[in-house]
Amino acid sequence: MESSTWRTPTMWRFMLVLGRLLVWPLCRLRVSGDVPAEFRGRAVILAANHVSPFDPIVMTAACHKIGIAPRILATGGIFDAPIAGAAMRAAGHIRVDRGTTRVADALPSAADALAGGAMVLVYPEGRIGLDPWMWPERGKTGVARMAALSGAPVLPVAQWGAHAVLPYDTPNNLLRSLWQAMRHRPVVHVRFGSKPVDLSTVTGTPGARAMQATRLIMEGIDDTLAQLRDGEMELPHIVDETRTQDYTRVRPRPGRTLPPLPAVDPGPSVSPGSAPA
Repeated sequence: MESSTWRTPTMWRFMLVLGRLLVWPLCRLRVSGDVPAEFRGRAVILAANHVSPFDPIVMTAACHKIGIAPRILATGGIFDAPIAGAAMRAAGHIRVDRGTTRVADALPSAADALAGGAMVLVYPEGRIGLDPWMWPERGKTGVARMAALSGAPVLPVAQWGAHAVLPYDTPNNLLRSLWQAMRHRPVVHVRFGSKPVDLSTVTGTPGARAMQATRLIMEGIDDTLAQLRDGEMELPHIVDETRTQDYTRVRPRPGRTLPPLPAVDPGPSVSPGSAPA
């Protein structure tokens, strides 16, 4: 992979500094790990877990702290906002229209960015995860396909604690959440993996390879996150009561006992040929 021909736009440089300024009064940011020197200035995919609406600001500040400026795949709604959208476009970030027929457009856009030698940051889960224990849930295959298309290595990134700043249901009670965060300044961690996910073992059809690679990428993020969750391997110390739970994308992990699925009311019994009440 050739070295980067992409130059960080002035707007993105400004946003990186702004991220540090926004984070400081709300939390105590702790960044560990780093992007190794051999992966700087070239095409690399950073794959991170997603726990809070505050994550993009935390990641912006963490990237500034270690001196990188990745292009970010972000939901299309941000690009539609009058001010934020203009800033995102000027910063060179990449739009993802989830839940629409245009969602596939993000893949070639990201591949083009990587072909230009840019570093790209993406959330493989495609949403704030709804795992009952807040571990990374099953990812979408887009990151694996992006890696296969571009040949770029995938470095796992883990973040933890941002849910203590802004909970899942933000912007509900936004002012109260911000006030509580400023009062307590919870610790928020970001850890950059030191080596890429090994995808050399994936085999089979393109679809099968994408599924296998996605599993390995999520395991890499999971292993990186485990280093930040000492003493919180099951329920986190701070529970986000606004978060719903989705069991359909839960991933197995070592030593994990999943809670039982909620009981489903089968409804009234109906005999064959009879009409329901």
